[in-house]
Amino acid sequence: MSLIHHSSSAPSEDIKSHLLQMVVDYLTDISSLGITPSNPLYQLYQYGVGYEVHLYLEAMAGGREVKPELVLAFDEAHPDILDGFALFLRAEHDPSVCTVAYVAVRTPRRRMGVARAMLDAITQRHAHVELACVPGKVSWFEKLGFQIIGAQGPQIKLSSDGTATDQPIAVLDVAPIYASVEVRQIHAYLLNQHGRKAMLEAEKKRDRQLDQMTRQAATFARDSL
Repeated sequence: MSLIHHSSSAPSEDIKSHLLQMVVDYLTDISSLGITPSNPLYQLYQYGVGYEVHLYLEAMAGGREVKPELVLAFDEAHPDILDGFALFLRAEHDPSVCTVAYVAVRTPRRRMGVARAMLDAITQRHAHVELACVPGKVSWFEKLGFQIIGAQGPQIKLSSDGTATDQPIAVLDVAPIYASVEVRQIHAYLLNQHGRKAMLEAEKKRDRQLDQMTRQAATFARDSL
């Protein structure tokens, strides 16, 4: 069993460290790109997505347009161990509306109801919850009561009541992250490590995969509605 804890304030540095490590470890699962370790760009996105989550955690201190909150799952026998987390964003003008941005569960704790418990904690507090996932995970969310409402890029969008909200939900602009000096330095390192040809092919592979996933998501949503 896991202990479920909801938080609207920034986590401690220890919890934050464990959470960000989970983002790095499970990038393929939580990234909308589905990028795998075999792609030379993998390390670049580990940094990019990790830093995005870091900024959301910082925003929990307040004073920003985005309204992130967390549901955390801790090991019942060892409460210092983080089993999983769900990061979600509240609507700006309606706190009953939110969208789930990221969900991750430690590999040893998967298929043990941890993700279900975290999402239950969110749906119990919010009348309307939206999230997006790849087509292969839709059936799992449907078992929790979520319903397909359309496609969102390479993912399927679902909501807890089968409708789409018209409430604005602020999200971070990630473009500055991927234009940062740090990302350029990582790219230069990877270029030196793998060579220009391999990096160009990695970018083409990423783009082809994204295009394919987007088409598949659109078809899946259309056939399901």
